[in-house]
Amino acid sequence: MTDILILTGAGVSAESGLGTFRDEDGLWTQYDLNDVCTPEGFARNPELVHDFYNARRDNCLNSAPNAAHEALGRLQRDSRHKITIVTQNVDDLHERGGAAEVLHMHGALSGALCHSCGARWPAPPVMDPLAPCPECRLPETRPDIVWFGEMPHYMDEIHRALGQASLFVAIGTSGNVYPAAGFVSEARAAGARTLELNLEPSSVAGQFDAARLGPATRTVPAWVDEVLAAE
Repeated sequence: MTDILILTGAGVSAESGLGTFRDEDGLWTQYDLNDVCTPEGFARNPELVHDFYNARRDNCLNSAPNAAHEALGRLQRDSRHKITIVTQNVDDLHERGGAAEVLHMHGALSGALCHSCGARWPAPPVMDPLAPCPECRLPETRPDIVWFGEMPHYMDEIHRALGQASLFVAIGTSGNVYPAAGFVSEARAAGARTLELNLEPSSVAGQFDAARLGPATRTVPAWVDEVLAAE
């Protein structure tokens, strides 16, 4: 069985209509990230933060998985390979595309978190800053999203998978956000081959053994077909 660790970023969901940080006219350009993506911003104005993530959640709920998500789900179901999917994305398009046990290192729009007691529960489509936590009853609910300055989820599992992988594949990532940008060097140090699938070279492109450039809906299914066709 081949161990393959796949890291995905915003580029894998862009063709489903979910914008990236770099989109000139996207949702991100309408907000100061310090106001909506930090604990300090939430403390200053929780209503603004909820408005931002309610808009993102609505965008996600009205989007559909694309051919790249579906191809990765198909690959994960092949019993000859152990596929670990780690995503920087907070949407659920991998799961809706057929993948299972995806490690959402930056959290998920589908989750709610109590800023006070740490309780977690499924998020409603629209979150209200005055809604009480179901555990402690305090009005401290926030999206279960990893904000700037917070520790990403599942790091122990990710480091373990990086150490065991024979192939590391990064799909649609910028290479600008750590710790994910450092995964390729960690995988190489552990002896894995490395491959980048991206619309354009990432900031860490020089650390990959090979690269295929183009839209994720073209490069990912083509690569998956090659893997599944191999003996």
